[in-house]
Amino acid sequence: MRDEHTISSVDFQTLVFLLAFSEVAIWATVWAGWFWLALPLVLVAAHLMHGLLIGFHEASHGLLRKSRRLNEFDGVLIGIFSFLPFSLYRVVHQRHHMYLATEKDTELWPFVLPRAPRWGRRLSAFLELTVGLFYSPLIFLRVFLESDSPVRSRKVRRRIWFELALSFVFWAIILAAVAFWGVWKYFLWLYLVPAMVAANLQTWRKYVEHLGLTGTTVNSSTRSIVPKSRLGNLFAYTLLHEPYHGVHHENAGLPHRVLPQFTSILTPKDPGDLAPFMSYRQALPDLIRSLGDPRVGAQWRDSSRNGQPVS
Repeated sequence: MRDEHTISSVDFQTLVFLLAFSEVAIWATVWAGWFWLALPLVLVAAHLMHGLLIGFHEASHGLLRKSRRLNEFDGVLIGIFSFLPFSLYRVVHQRHHMYLATEKDTELWPFVLPRAPRWGRRLSAFLELTVGLFYSPLIFLRVFLESDSPVRSRKVRRRIWFELALSFVFWAIILAAVAFWGVWKYFLWLYLVPAMVAANLQTWRKYVEHLGLTGTTVNSSTRSIVPKSRLGNLFAYTLLHEPYHGVHHENAGLPHRVLPQFTSILTPKDPGDLAPFMSYRQALPDLIRSLGDPRVGAQWRDSSRNGQPVS
């Protein structure tokens, strides 16, 4: 049996290769002035960048590479391109798994806080769904910079500051080079636009996975997608099988490639458990209905029973 870490690495490298190919194609079409062709290529690149962001997630679990050093390298590199220190993401994401859909789940802030006003939660959702490339990192930085931050380890905090400094230096060099050679047009088409779309897709997927759910179990606080068609399975592959999200929350140590083998655990067992959806198109209406009053977690039901305001 092939090592699942090796398979995960190959899948990730396939996405990297496809993204590199699409970037060359975008450059060629922009250079030739064929913007009508560049636009669909940008959308393809954005989808592949979204897949790489899920590779970032896999690296935070130590599942992207068998080599710890390569796993860390990939995580830090993707973090630089997404303006989010890898070490900070790892800490916050671990809390997401430990305290799923509770008030301590800082990755889903502010939707897990019944005391958060509805207008504030709506504004947060709007910003993350539209300018997530810049807003989403602020959600994580808030956790790091607040006075009672759960990131207490001095070693981890030093590493986060180092990654922030590294990112600052990297982008200072990139932007200086772009300005010096006057290639803002290519920077826009090759990175900024597809990266912004990818970040927004990342948010939409994250919201599909959790927003609007107020259950106490994994299957009642997580939406999973179990595709039935070949196209759906290909789509899940390009997202490193993240759509099987409930399986991931049941066992975060499973490499992404094996998640489809454990879909039986998604069968509803308790009242409130959700059956898997067959596609994101099928799951989206369930999410959209919750955007008017975005909330996550059973604490919202408890606050309603106690007569506390929930909006």
